[in-house]
Amino acid sequence: MTSTPATSFTHDQIRTYQAQPNSLADKIILVTGAGSGIGRVAALTYAQHGATVLLLGKTTSKLEEVYDEIEALGGPQPAILPLNLASASYTEMQQLENLISKEFGRLDGILHNAGILGELTPLEMYDIDTFAKVMQVNFTAVFMLTQALLPLVKAATSGSVVFTSSTVGTHPRAFWGAYALSKQGVEGMSDIFTQETQATTTLRFNCINPGGTRTNMRAHAFPGENPMSLKTPEDIMPGYLFFMSDDSIGVRGQVVALQPK
Repeated sequence: MTSTPATSFTHDQIRTYQAQPNSLADKIILVTGAGSGIGRVAALTYAQHGATVLLLGKTTSKLEEVYDEIEALGGPQPAILPLNLASASYTEMQQLENLISKEFGRLDGILHNAGILGELTPLEMYDIDTFAKVMQVNFTAVFMLTQALLPLVKAATSGSVVFTSSTVGTHPRAFWGAYALSKQGVEGMSDIFTQETQATTTLRFNCINPGGTRTNMRAHAFPGENPMSLKTPEDIMPGYLFFMSDDSIGVRGQVVALQPK
């Protein structure tokens, strides 16, 4: 932790944050959607900076690959937590909280990264089942998991919960349907949690908008786009590191666009 108050960090400074090699030493951080894309890179990055990473996702084989990558890098031994957010019950999330409590006793950070795109179509034509699934994965499961794990995050010295938003969440756009609405909801959720925990000294909730990044989801949303014109997940990791580090203590309720236009 630096001597500079965290509230003095501007969004530009967050985007270009330079973490110390062991800035996350002894921290326990859960990453959803850790099997691929930004979630995979965030998990690897957190482990490289000393964190014990809990890998949550629906495809065990992908989580195992990330587990092996972390071990090859010499990071702290991670844990694999298979969970399908599209169908997981609140009871399963409470069981997950019990498991983490028994194994680790606390949880220093949660990165809500998992998400699905759904359809890009007018709302009047949006398939109802697809709408419900997008809202479940991107919003309802995010809320349930946060609520279930909150006692563990509160038990940490400086707990941090990071939600993933989007430009179409901050500024809703035609044809983005359930995805845009789910991200609007996530930003509101972060705001409400922030207001309701103001008396907590170090617990904080914030949103990251990663911007256009070279991922499979981006490729599905913009099939004609040249992926080589986009930043990689590795390029945007400074912001992800900032919000899990103690340098972000005092930063609450922010929505930080990592690639502002």
